[in-house]
Amino acid sequence: MNLDKLKKKAAWAALDYILPGTIIGVGTGTTVSFFIEALSTIKKIIYGAVSSSNNSTLLLKKNGIQVFNLQNFSSLPIYIDSADEINHQMQMIKGGGAALTREKIIAAIAKKFICIVDESKIVDVFSNFPLPIEVIPKALSYISKEIIKIGGQPKYRKNIITDNGNIIIDVYNLHIKDPVFLEKKINSLPGVVTVGLFASRSADIVLIGTRKGVKVIKKNKF
Repeated sequence: MNLDKLKKKAAWAALDYILPGTIIGVGTGTTVSFFIEALSTIKKIIYGAVSSSNNSTLLLKKNGIQVFNLQNFSSLPIYIDSADEINHQMQMIKGGGAALTREKIIAAIAKKFICIVDESKIVDVFSNFPLPIEVIPKALSYISKEIIKIGGQPKYRKNIITDNGNIIIDVYNLHIKDPVFLEKKINSLPGVVTVGLFASRSADIVLIGTRKGVKVIKKNKF
């Protein structure tokens, strides 16, 4: 079974967690594209969505789902997004699609954060996928030097401007044993908009598409 089929399994399983009459926070990426397709089948029972990226906004509208402005919300009942990597503590690396800042804002205001992934995204330690950092353009040189100090290899992501008008640095060669500490450390650097570690605000529920079906992992309160 190919990965797209596993992504679809996780994406469609997320519909079970959506209540009628709600506004859904929607992330970005290929797995989320499958979720938006699934969401369109119940669009008549929801009010609409808040989107984390211009690409997702276009796809939501294409599927007839009303999109609301994020700045008008201080909380949302649910946020559904994917991850580039996720560990067993439900902490994530995100930002492969360059939408990490808006994704992090929506995750922060969501009462329930559901991550939908295929089984290939599960890791014990973050070490394979490069860690994205959104930075203001003038901070590129400074942030790159600071990342080298902590053992990372920064690489400017060419031809990418985020929806916020900034740039992305992808950091290679990191073996991240303490995601919360590293998230706080990088976020404290002047010029960093945000880092693609979702550790302090991890997922509440993870839906994993596997060859044997959808595996569900939950925090105790959920």
